[in-house]
Order: sequence, then structure tokens, then C-alpha cells
Amino acid sequence: MKRIPDPEPTPDGPAYEGRLLDHADEPVVDQGAAFDIRTLISRRGVLSLVGLGVGAVALAACTSTTTGGSSSGSGGSAGGTSTGTATPSTGGGSSTLPAGEIPDETAGPYPGDGSNGPDVLEQSGIVRSDIRSSLDGGATATGVPMTLTLTLTDMANGDAPFEGVAVYVWHCDAQGRYSMYSEEIEGETYLRGVQVADANGQVSFTSVFPACYSGRWPHIHFEVYPDVGSITDSTKAIATSQVALPQSTCEDVYALSEYSGSSSNLAQVSLDSDNVFGDDGGALELATVSGDTGAGYLVSLAVRVDTATTPTAGAAPSGGPGGGGTGPGGTPPQR
Repeated sequence: MKRIPDPEPTPDGPAYEGRLLDHADEPVVDQGAAFDIRTLISRRGVLSLVGLGVGAVALAACTSTTTGGSSSGSGGSAGGTSTGTATPSTGGGSSTLPAGEIPDETAGPYPGDGSNGPDVLEQSGIVRSDIRSSLDGGATATGVPMTLTLTLTDMANGDAPFEGVAVYVWHCDAQGRYSMYSEEIEGETYLRGVQVADANGQVSFTSVFPACYSGRWPHIHFEVYPDVGSITDSTKAIATSQVALPQSTCEDVYALSEYSGSSSNLAQVSLDSDNVFGDDGGALELATVSGDTGAGYLVSLAVRVDTATTPTAGAAPSGGPGGGGTGPGGTPPQR
């Protein structure tokens, strides 16, 4: 691991790479998200963060492709815990634009963006591509490997790639729990992270396939911010939505013992009955998926963002644990 150099003494106080530390008595690694962001920007390397960690382990040959809930090829293995990393193919995403703007959806009861208490976006290290481990080196989420690639376009600018926007992604673990909120993992921050869109408008995250918990179709949450400097203020999000996962892929994953309970939960809900995707069956939010349970999955979605419209989502339902209710957020198990 590369060693972070000690702060440099200056007449105005300790500094790192010419920038005064926000907290003079703390080491460089504990200066917080704002200092991290300034460091990234000063290095002119923010956009290169998209690729960090994504290509660390190559994906084995994908044998199935799932789009809109149908699949072809093998259904994957039903082995134990998977620990590999799925890697996106060159270009990622879909070359065909969706019919309209990504729908505004609730951030749910467990956003961790400061809108209802817990705030991971203020923490150092949140700008990362591999979101499987907690920021402080705590627990690591296990499950079937998944690489999520979102390709964002700017509708107000002729659907040009939305370079430079910051995307915050979060979802539940293989047991249906949300870090920062669910019982026994309130102190964890895994399965949460931010990436900045590259010149192609793409962000990618290395993660694990989420469970299906009672009351909700399997999904991934995300918020889009105008730039990385805006992520510490949840009111600045220009889009809040969710990614729906195809049924056939979910059925393959939930056959594994580590996803105990997900199959029965999935059988009780559909895209049409889900209280988030039910408006249109998730037509603009249903991901394209390739891979299998052994090698992992590549999950891709094209996201059109219209800055000419006023965002209408993001507020968490009132009541319930952590400021949320069962409502659109569903009911993750408390274990």
C-alpha cells in the first residue's frame, strides 16, 4: 500500500500538496471528504477515478445475457459465496437512448446522504469505485460479484455525455440490510460510494448483487449531483432514481444459500406491483445484465438526466427506523 506522506510544515500551519489541512491535529487521511475532494481536483485526476478498482480481477467469459427480464444461455452455478469481481466491457452501457428522462424516485428510508440523519457523503474516502467494504476498513459485504455501469447523458445539451457529474450509489447487502441503518451494521458504510462521470458519461462500481427484501422489487439507488463538490449537500441532487434488476437474473442469484429469504420475497412482488417501479413496470429503469453467478454480473443502464426539469424526488418517507418507513423503501430485515 502506498504510504501517504506526512504533512509539510508551513508558516500558516501543516499542509499537504500545498493545501492547508482542515484539521491541523489530525493526519492527512483523516481530513474528511471536503479535503479529499480538493486533493482530487487539484491533481486533475477526478475523471480517472471511474476506472479505479474496476479492472482488478477479470470477468470470466459471460454465458448469459438478460434484458428486460428474459435470458439466454446457462443459468449459472448455485455454489457458495462468490468473491470475484465482474468487469465491464469496453464502452459499457447501451448505445440506444431510453425513450425519456430517468424517472424521479424516492431515495427511500436509508439514503445515508444526510437528508434524514446519517451522512456518508461527508466522510473521507467516499469517492471510490469498489464499494464492497466499509470506509474505515470494517466489514466487507459478500455475495455474487456485480459491476454496475451507468451511462449518463445531458438531455438539455442534446444528450451529450454528462461528463463531470457525480453519482452516489447505495443498495442493500445479500441479507437485505442497509449499512448505517440496519440492526448490527449501523456502524458500517459498505455498499455506498461516489464516482465522477468520465468523458463518455460513464461511472462504474464494483459491488455485490443485492438481495430482495419484503415489499420491494430488487433494486439499486442512485443520486446524480452536478459535480463532486456538491455531494455533501443532498438538496443539490439533480436526479434521484433507482435501477431495477431483471427477474431471471434475480432468480438465479437467489437460488444461492447466501441469499436466504430472497426467493420467497421475490415471489410476492412484481415490477408491475412494486410501489416504485409499478407506474410503468420499470420501463426506463430496468437494467441490461450479462454474466452468471459464478463469474459475476455486469449490470448496465443508460440514464438520461434533464436539468431543465425540477427534481421531485429524494425525500425519505417519515417514520420507521432511521427516519424511514416501510413505504417506498420496503422493509429490510433487522438482524
